[in-house]
Amino acid sequence: MRAERKSPATIKCYGDGVRSYLRWCEASGNEPLLSKASAQAWIADLLGNGAEGSTAKARAKGLRRFCAWLVAEGELSENPMAGMAAPKVDQKVVAALSEDQLKRLLKACAGKDWRDRRDEAIVRLMLETGARASEVVGLQSADVDLDRELVTIRRGKGGKGRVVPIGAQTVLALDRYLRARRSRGQGDVAALSARAGRSATTAFPTRSKRGHGRPVSRASTSTFSATPSPPGGRRRRAPTTDSWRSPAGRAGP
Repeated sequence: MRAERKSPATIKCYGDGVRSYLRWCEASGNEPLLSKASAQAWIADLLGNGAEGSTAKARAKGLRRFCAWLVAEGELSENPMAGMAAPKVDQKVVAALSEDQLKRLLKACAGKDWRDRRDEAIVRLMLETGARASEVVGLQSADVDLDRELVTIRRGKGGKGRVVPIGAQTVLALDRYLRARRSRGQGDVAALSARAGRSATTAFPTRSKRGHGRPVSRASTSTFSATPSPPGGRRRRAPTTDSWRSPAGRAGP
């Protein structure tokens, strides 16, 4: 899958499906054989134990992908999961944050510590653009153009990149965070979240003191996407061109 340039998250998701099936076989006393009947019983058990439809679907997809690989490699003559219907996934309505919740969220990031600057930049960027958590933490300093009020997401879901506009308050939050980075001796590091004295490949740390050590969740990303822009922000159609550059002295460290 790495040769197909699948993302690490996709590879992990497929692996999780196979590992989940093997754990189920061991726990239920079934032989770890690949058959449609066993796969259906496994999925039914997942759903019966409270797994979301989306989780069960992702696990089934991982096992199906593994079976397809075995067929391609000549280990199996046919895919035992071929024609097996995927679990139905409910289309949930994601509640947007209220204006009061939005104000309290931003207030929780108030402060002059570099972590406060970082957290406000993350929150405002996600609220205003609807960017996924993985997209935000993968940003590089060169991806932020404060003068033109644009952020480039190099690789989003499905390997698709895009340019997203940001408003005045998000620009200010990012600028403050970049200046806080420089004061910590990180001005010459490309990754926007790199810690001083260490190499890094992500844009923002996924953990913060406000999250009690937990990474930004998929649910919070969906909530951010459904929430109107924060005060001072704006939503508009992203430019179709990606031929811009990051002005020296503003977007870079």
